[in-house]
Amino acid sequence: MAMTSGAAAAPPSVGGPSGGKSANRRAKTKQPRLPGESRWVAGIFLLPAAVWLSAIVLYPLIYTLIRSFFHDGSAGQVTSFAGFSNYGHIFTQSDSFEAFKNNVIWVVFVPALITIIGLIFAVLTERVRWSAAFKIVVFTPMAISFLAAGITWSLIYVDQPTEGLGNAVLTGIHDTFAPGTSYPNLQASAQVKAMTGSQSAGFTSKASFGPGQTAMLPVTGLDLTHLPANAKAAAAPAAGTDVAGLIWNDFKLGGGGSPGKVDPGEYGVPDLTVQAIRSGKVVASTTTGDDGSFSFSGLSSGSYQVRLPASDMGAAYEGVSWLGPSLITPAIILSYLWIYAGFAMVLLAAGMSALPRETLEAARMDGATEWQVFRRVTMPLLAPVLMVVFVTMVINVLKIFDIVFVLQQPAGGNARYANVLAVQLYNEYGNQQYGAASAVGILLVILVVPAMIFQIRNFRKEQR
Repeated sequence: MAMTSGAAAAPPSVGGPSGGKSANRRAKTKQPRLPGESRWVAGIFLLPAAVWLSAIVLYPLIYTLIRSFFHDGSAGQVTSFAGFSNYGHIFTQSDSFEAFKNNVIWVVFVPALITIIGLIFAVLTERVRWSAAFKIVVFTPMAISFLAAGITWSLIYVDQPTEGLGNAVLTGIHDTFAPGTSYPNLQASAQVKAMTGSQSAGFTSKASFGPGQTAMLPVTGLDLTHLPANAKAAAAPAAGTDVAGLIWNDFKLGGGGSPGKVDPGEYGVPDLTVQAIRSGKVVASTTTGDDGSFSFSGLSSGSYQVRLPASDMGAAYEGVSWLGPSLITPAIILSYLWIYAGFAMVLLAAGMSALPRETLEAARMDGATEWQVFRRVTMPLLAPVLMVVFVTMVINVLKIFDIVFVLQQPAGGNARYANVLAVQLYNEYGNQQYGAASAVGILLVILVVPAMIFQIRNFRKEQR
């Protein structure tokens, strides 16, 4: 009876466990779908975006790829099939290859520099007071358009120290540590002809002088409207036992006076280097005083010629040519670092603020120094953010255009030394060389796409 009632209470199940799973699947399939879960409804909503994306991205890309394989006529029309010759010209023509080479320089140096500088700034924001103000100041260049930034830096890079901030700073530093006075327009007096030579070789007195004699050496070319601050009225040195002399500007404003004689209103030339020459060798050197007088003490008896070396007539230090052939690319890179350092700082500072503080404190309690904490704990935890900043900057510098284009304008003939691929594409397009421009554009796509794929995969890993 017990067995019978047990059998009736628990009838055998048909299909075992698999039957339960199939029932669950049937139950799930019977649930009604939401409107957005239907594929054809999703397709309808995606269709306008897909058409628009194809019109503005896919079609131009395909057309550009096809156009890059054809030659250009005089007015930009399509002519014969070119094969890969347009691509070959990128690496064989001087302007195009210069652009490619500069892009390589940008990719190799700029992303790493921006990441490092941004990391330094991010660390400083946690160490200094008024960190919010510091962030605002560093990030402000990002709020300025590249056009405005380029114009600002073009004013900084002006060659004349009186106009360009860059050379004004360099000139001030140079004159502080290596002061010197030069007179690029100084000439031996053509009327008196007491000296022979030239500005490039220096001027040497025709006569020779011994101890107790005075060398009167008139010159011209002193800028009387902008006299040296220490210049005084010319005065011949007092007679003595040394070889002495006077170098003065034998001309005064308004004219008048006698050539070869010191007249009222004529100034001495201060801070000139003067050499005593004997048998063609320099045996002594001195400097003129504020009134142009000089003397050589301790010379033995005999006769000596007096010489003004060419260095006296050298041009004054006026800085460097920032937009010259050798510095134009580094100068533009410097302006780009100024703009994007704040971008990297903000991202890395946000990453550092999200680091687990207990991990950092545990490392410090275990005896790690601040440098060890930074290198062994902070850097590994911050590595994903560092990679995002680095790859983002790689993508940006591959297609850099605006700041380079703006700073090329004041460079004149030196502009080609700063060329990059995007600017070369613009120039080719402007010259109606559409095939060559298309080849450069496709090359840019080929260079940018791998970095974009890497970035997308990196984002997906972060989400997981």
